[in-house]
Amino acid sequence: MKNTMGWIVGAALVAGCASMAAPGPKATAKLAPTTGNTANGTVTFTQKGAKVAVDARVAGLTPGNHGFHIHEKGDCSSGDGMSAGGHFNPLGKPHGNPAVPDHHAGDMPMLVADASGNATLVVELDVMTVGGGETDIVGRGLIVHKDPDDFTTQPTGNAGGRVACAVITRS
Repeated sequence: MKNTMGWIVGAALVAGCASMAAPGPKATAKLAPTTGNTANGTVTFTQKGAKVAVDARVAGLTPGNHGFHIHEKGDCSSGDGMSAGGHFNPLGKPHGNPAVPDHHAGDMPMLVADASGNATLVVELDVMTVGGGETDIVGRGLIVHKDPDDFTTQPTGNAGGRVACAVITRS
């Protein structure tokens, strides 16, 4: 009986570990500066269950807060980043802070650049997905804005010009 109980406990532990959410699909974006700007960096997106882990490393910014959004088109061909279109909003939600339930799928927390112009953001976000469904961000644009996002002005947050652009690709 003791060996049987040990086997049952061992099997339960293995099954429990197997059911833990392993990282899912990944995507990457290589930010390049728009005309007249120096912002650049790399952002990775990893599906983790119902959330997406975002890891952003950006340099060449002016010190302070910068709006940071996923845009509807994966197109950085224009010098000003406008070819990326508006914010990615497949669910028709208002623009807002990603910390509140009602917001665009493309709304993200602000990048905060230090005195040297470097910003790091590590966060898990909901609404968006990597690699499937109507909120899939693969193939979309990623924009860093010149100014802070007020998270109120519709539909953009009044975040100013676009200082860097990238296309999000599956990795």
